[in-house]
Amino acid sequence: MDGLLRTGRYLFAIAMGCFGVEYFLYIGGLKGPAPGPPWIPASHVGAVLAGAALIAVGVCLVTGRLARLSATLLGVALLLDVLFFHLPGLIAQLHNPGPWTSSFELLALMGGAFVLASTALPDGFRMEPSNEVTTLLASFGRIVFAIALVVFAVQHFLYARFVATLIPAWIPAHLFLTYFVGVAFLAAALAIATKKVARTASELLGTMFLLWVLCLHAPRVAASPRNGDEVTSLLVCLAMSGASFVLAKSFAS
Repeated sequence: MDGLLRTGRYLFAIAMGCFGVEYFLYIGGLKGPAPGPPWIPASHVGAVLAGAALIAVGVCLVTGRLARLSATLLGVALLLDVLFFHLPGLIAQLHNPGPWTSSFELLALMGGAFVLASTALPDGFRMEPSNEVTTLLASFGRIVFAIALVVFAVQHFLYARFVATLIPAWIPAHLFLTYFVGVAFLAAALAIATKKVARTASELLGTMFLLWVLCLHAPRVAASPRNGDEVTSLLVCLAMSGASFVLAKSFAS
């Protein structure tokens, strides 16, 4: 397996597996919203099922066994989650940035899952999607991923002063960096949508997300390890880094 693809797959898989673990921590009494998809309070039964499913997906992606099927099912589940649980709230609160963020985070991860499925080798399982289906889903996933980046960019522009407060104090020029990241999101979205310098753009995007994990989210989690929202934000960023690297490899082929 190509090193870039392996890195992206492992990062994405680790994030999914940790989301699953978070659900079990939630059952054990972790305060705050149920971490990970779908980012809403859930019953204990629902949390057990979601947690087990996400851990299973992570294991499949790491081992390569049933990776195509598990990534496809994950993408479908995330899409249905957005349509039935998040979209109504987004429509009802169009001027609230929260539903936009959570909905398009899920859609971006959905796009990453579909692209990842197209890069996985078939196992010969009867329910496994064909090459034609995974190719079609991957094309859809890339477009949705690019659209999500545009939404994130717009949010960086609209709420620049708030986003700037999230940057660690030791990093200078907070407001400039906020706008710079917004422009970077737009540039990456354009590259992915047009397939022009898309591999380079995706690699840089994945690197940027990974740096955020290390420099921004890891210190915040270390300061509040029982805060489900902080942990979830770190894992989303880790998954986005993995998805970006997988995306880069898909353009290379």
